[in-house]
Amino acid sequence: MNLKNLVMWVIIVLLSVGLFNMFQDPNKINSEKNSLPFSSFLSEVDAGRVVEVQIQGNNISGVLADGKTFKTFSPNYPELVDKLSSNGVSINATPLEDKMPSLLGILLSWFPMLLLIGVWIFFMRQMQGGKGGAMGFGRSKAKLLNEAQGKVTFNDVAGVEEAKEEVEEIVEFLKDPKKFSRLGGKIPKGALLIGPPGTGKTLLAKAIAGEANVPFFSISGSDFVEMFVGVGASRVRDMFEQGKKHSPCIIFIDEIDAVGRSRGAGLGGGNDEREQTLNQLLVEMDGFDTNEGIILIAATNRPDVLDPALLRPGRFDRQVVVGNPDIIGREAILKVHVKKINIGPDVKLRTIARGTPGFSGADLANLINESALLAARKNKRVVTMSDVEEAKDKVMMGAERRSMVMSEDEKKLTAYHEGGHAIVALNEKASDPIHKATIIPRGRALGMVMRLPERDQLSVTREKMHADISVAMGGRIAEEIIFGHDKVTSGASSDIDMVTKMAKNMVTKYGMSTELGTIAYGENEEEVFLGRSVTRQQNMSEETAKKIDAEVKKIVDKGYERAKKILNEKIEDLHKIAKALLIYETLSGDEIRDLILKDIKPTRSFKEDESDDGKSSSALGSLGLKPKPAI
Repeated sequence: MNLKNLVMWVIIVLLSVGLFNMFQDPNKINSEKNSLPFSSFLSEVDAGRVVEVQIQGNNISGVLADGKTFKTFSPNYPELVDKLSSNGVSINATPLEDKMPSLLGILLSWFPMLLLIGVWIFFMRQMQGGKGGAMGFGRSKAKLLNEAQGKVTFNDVAGVEEAKEEVEEIVEFLKDPKKFSRLGGKIPKGALLIGPPGTGKTLLAKAIAGEANVPFFSISGSDFVEMFVGVGASRVRDMFEQGKKHSPCIIFIDEIDAVGRSRGAGLGGGNDEREQTLNQLLVEMDGFDTNEGIILIAATNRPDVLDPALLRPGRFDRQVVVGNPDIIGREAILKVHVKKINIGPDVKLRTIARGTPGFSGADLANLINESALLAARKNKRVVTMSDVEEAKDKVMMGAERRSMVMSEDEKKLTAYHEGGHAIVALNEKASDPIHKATIIPRGRALGMVMRLPERDQLSVTREKMHADISVAMGGRIAEEIIFGHDKVTSGASSDIDMVTKMAKNMVTKYGMSTELGTIAYGENEEEVFLGRSVTRQQNMSEETAKKIDAEVKKIVDKGYERAKKILNEKIEDLHKIAKALLIYETLSGDEIRDLILKDIKPTRSFKEDESDDGKSSSALGSLGLKPKPAI
């Protein structure tokens, strides 16, 4: 609970206490204290201790001889006045007054009702959350961005040059529409940014807002649907009404797939909330009532589920693909992010970009941030290349779990398993070069051989797939050769799973089986989507399924035999790598190639591990696990 809500509740409690005290009549309290029974009053009169009385209807008040005041209620007692007169009591009689209620009295009487109404409105506003009050459900939640809110420009966006050019044209159109209208060109009504997560779609939209000197409304796709049926459509109408008032303007809808999914074929009813919202959006974008000067920009990473009516020209005239960057794009993105940290002179951005294929802009930003955190943890003033490499290993392979206790047998088995992968990878021409091999547990793996392609791969050849299958089977075969058939462990389960999927895709999707030919046999294993996929089935005969299984097994067995042949021929190399891994725990690709091809053994110093009188500061030192002497 924040401070604002706490203060609000304190005020409500204090008002309630004050209200209770206010309604406690002080005269009533005093009357209860000074009240006198009527029989005692008569006795006091007879004793001559009553000095003065005031009679108002049946209510009697007065003063006793000792100066005390009293109040009592008289029943129908006709002889009372005579009795008081005979005892020398001063009598004052006043009629009952019919007072008009005062303004304070009216307020006091209506105060509880007004308080209840106020509390109800307060809670309705809290439930609704947002502007518009208790009855403002249909108001748009689009936020109008101004220049003060963390301005982002096109200079902050890198790696997506083609996408930038597409949206830059929209900004130019808004700044100088005559430049395009001279040739009869019309301003595009909408642009759809498509791409995988983390590629910079939202950042690109922020850059448009920073560059364009026009109002920029931002809203999420989920903000249209909240509480009641029909709210989404009402909010779409209100959003475009706001846009018309600030025309020309840009409206940005993030994650439009929340409302733009394909409409069902009668499943779920035509009164579905999401459908109503989408229908209203379609009408507002391209209906009878045209919205001139309003440009709609939307972003999604799931264009496959969007309604076809939403994607047609006239609504979204442009579909801008924001994909993962290539090596040049990654270098440009890294240049943007390293400006925010203290970078050392030894950091080579081109090397980092070459070693991070498939990384998105968000991944690269995370990489630079992790390297800065690692450097800060080591009390460094600048981020060095070693910090970046360590951060890259952490991001790509997972964090090191040095505290995990492994027996010598487990370490030996892991070393030979990873050594098997490495030997096969070295001897397969189509395999990617080895980047690093380690037997230190990382993430969910006990060890890992990491390979990186020399360049970005847009497609994969049959030769490359066969090589990858052989490399994946290398670990399992090394276990069999060294430790025997009965000592094989479950460590190759992920390798087997990967190999099976790859072989199945080769047969059913890529048409790489001579037996089955170039036909897609893949089953419909995608997410079931109402109105489209639920009625679509892709079946195959039992005979065809048997052929697929036989072809998959044939491809896997072929890779198994290739790997087995390589490891039997290179058994001495396998022992070399395994011994080196047991000593150094981690070997780089260059060290592995030097050891196998040139017979140059790795040379390392272990000063860091032997500091503090033989007690290492790492988790390994606490467990007594130190590197063994060199070979």
